[in-house]
Formats: sequence, C-alpha cells, structure tokens
Amino acid sequence: MPLYEYRCADCGQEFEALVPAGRADAEHCPACGTEARRLLSLVAAPVRGTDGAAMPVAGIPAASDLGRGPGGE
Repeated sequence: MPLYEYRCADCGQEFEALVPAGRADAEHCPACGTEARRLLSLVAAPVRGTDGAAMPVAGIPAASDLGRGPGGE
C-alpha cells in the first residue's frame, strides 16, 4: 500500500496514512475527524551520471568518502 500525506482543512494537521490506491483522495484527520485532502508529495530519486554511477548530492558525502579525514586523508 502506498503512503500518502494529508492536511486537514479545518485544523491544519498534517499526517501520513497507508491507504489502498483506490481510495487515496480523502482520509479523516486523526486530530479532529474532518475529511482531509491528499497533498502532492515529492519523491527522492537517485541521480545518475552518464556512466550510470550514482552522483553525490550537495552537502552529503559520497559513500566512498565516509571514514576519511579532512582533505580526503
């Protein structure tokens, strides 16, 4: 089952719910019980270079750099 994000129009509560794909549009707010609407969620996808290797993301060290000291030592 997909995980969807919702926001309640009445109280503003944001929450996630595992919902069968056929009924993903509306879910009830756990805080106030009002029907909440599904939010548009961003998906993190790996970035690949022209050679097919994963490219590093800004601010996150590459796996090959973990454990090295400053300056790559």
